Amino acid sequence: MKSWMCWDCWGVTSVTLCKLSLRNARRQARDYLVYLVTVILSAALIHAFNGLVFSQELQALSPFMRSLPLITVLVSAVVIAIMGWLIRYITNFMLSRRSKELGTYILIGLENGQVARMFFLENLAVGALALLAGLLLGGLLFQILRAVTLSLFHVPYTFRLSVSPKAVTLTIAYFAVIYLLALRSCGKRLRRMQICDLLSYDRQGEEEMIRKSRSRRRVFTLSIASGILGTLLLLTGSLLFGIIGAALVIFFLYGFFLSFSSGVPAYFNARPGKKYGTHTLLVFRALSFKMGTMGMTMATIALLFTGTIISEGTGMLFGVLFQSRVEGTTCFDIFLGTTDGEPADFGPYLDYIEENISLRGSRQYRIYQGETRQITDYLLEHTDYYAYYSYDPLMAYSDYAALRAMLGYPEAPAEPGRYLIHCMAYLEDALEDYDTIVSVGGNALSPGNIYTESFSQKLWDGNGRGFLLVVPDECLVSRPVSHSVYGAMTAEPLSKADYERLADIHDGAGDDYGRGYAQDFYTLLAKDAVAREYASLSASTIFPLFYLALVLTLVSATILTVQQLSQGPRFARQFGLLEKLGMDRREMARTLRRQLAVYYAMPALPPLLISVPLLVAMGHSFEPGTIAGAWQLAGILGVTLGLFFLIYLLYILTAYSSLRRSVLPD
Repeated sequence: MKSWMCWDCWGVTSVTLCKLSLRNARRQARDYLVYLVTVILSAALIHAFNGLVFSQELQALSPFMRSLPLITVLVSAVVIAIMGWLIRYITNFMLSRRSKELGTYILIGLENGQVARMFFLENLAVGALALLAGLLLGGLLFQILRAVTLSLFHVPYTFRLSVSPKAVTLTIAYFAVIYLLALRSCGKRLRRMQICDLLSYDRQGEEEMIRKSRSRRRVFTLSIASGILGTLLLLTGSLLFGIIGAALVIFFLYGFFLSFSSGVPAYFNARPGKKYGTHTLLVFRALSFKMGTMGMTMATIALLFTGTIISEGTGMLFGVLFQSRVEGTTCFDIFLGTTDGEPADFGPYLDYIEENISLRGSRQYRIYQGETRQITDYLLEHTDYYAYYSYDPLMAYSDYAALRAMLGYPEAPAEPGRYLIHCMAYLEDALEDYDTIVSVGGNALSPGNIYTESFSQKLWDGNGRGFLLVVPDECLVSRPVSHSVYGAMTAEPLSKADYERLADIHDGAGDDYGRGYAQDFYTLLAKDAVAREYASLSASTIFPLFYLALVLTLVSATILTVQQLSQGPRFARQFGLLEKLGMDRREMARTLRRQLAVYYAMPALPPLLISVPLLVAMGHSFEPGTIAGAWQLAGILGVTLGLFFLIYLLYILTAYSSLRRSVLPD
């Protein structure tokens, strides 16, 4: 009888705990809606990118796409670690906020294990809800990623609803590991805690790592110096200095935020006028309180924001780099070039092209050596240019006119007694100011018009590296050949099979020269193959970088917002007191905005000071002509910061609207 009663009581208790867990899960989803939305979005992103990993359709687009799964999995490992930190942090945060409630359960007779089980079930229910919603949303996000990827390869997109069991299973496995580890840690803590510990747990904050005020002020000063030095070392481009600089920057972020609560008060104490001016004391006191209780968290968030901006900016810069290389590598559907100064024999290639590929135009021509390198020297002095030749490259006007017609460019009329210049766009402004006569074959030629269309000018054996001079044919009779080029435009897009056969010829298979000869002396490029290669690089680098940046932004902004929303009761008491002292609602709203502005700006400003110079230096490190001037670089930075602050602003507005409704007196 006693045994049956025990089992009956256990059953009733279990049912009660399940009902209580579900009720608390619903309340948790409502009270921590920002957190729930972030977990849903993160699950959707993880599921969408897992879909890329297992998509045979996308991997078949190009051999270079085979690296996408590996890169995505590596980035997903970082994302999972960050998500694990978020869930562990928020779970511990909820435990501290509900510690009195959980302590009350134990006080009325529940055991620690039962309370831990209830806490586990309610968080697991919220996680399962977020995962389910994330899987559904992730399916739609995968379709967006699929459409963008197909557009990179110029493949028509058709909506096809499909579910990858492997992607779903991997996403569920990721979240199972994250939640089980986080909840297991909290469960252990709950089982060990006494009632008195639970009742006082909500008053505990981060432990102060630097206890002495003088030490904190020293660390504050040292951290500022480390941040400046570390950023400068990162800008050098040296691997060794970069590693040292990164370590100094990390020390700066953690040292700054851990010592802020002592370093900044010293500044204001020495300047009473600023301390007591307007609402500085009120705003600063609230901020100092937050820094004192979550300095380590703020430093980690600042580090994540730094990674966010650098990831987004690097993705934008890589996009420009890849597009520039596609446009600058070859303007022809089929390009053949040779670095040999002797007239080239493209026989094996041309035989195959003539028999198997329909053309709408082709031209074999030569690039000649100029008598001097005066324009090269001029560009070295006035632009960011690298001397690729010991002479100025020349082209016959007849070849130039035929190539422009084949490429569909407007006619460039010959100018008697003048030379034309065809250059990359970034050199145009400097060359417009060049008015020196050039001597070619005993003829003195004056500068003529400048043209900047895409013209295969990023190759050693292309149409000049960066620029070339177009001169009358008769001026080149006695000039030595620099290299030979063959360009063709196909009637239809070049098939993969035709390109692979040309590549076999290029590798020396089946020709009369012996294997490897063509590879050593000739360059083979096809516009479609180059575009596919760089489309693959874009998908394999830009997508993971933005994936990482989005998750970092969501996680960091969520922790800041949840922390701020949890201060609702404290703010309500504070503003209630201000109302009694005579402050009107408009002034209180202004004070609340200032508090939120300073609070959210604190972890965002140091990353800006670190990442923006680093991205500028990265942009300048690209090959000349990749970034078309300071305005394009400024646009890239503007879009990068705009995307970051757009998401960040949504969280800030969410916090402000919620707090304004709950803490300001009616």
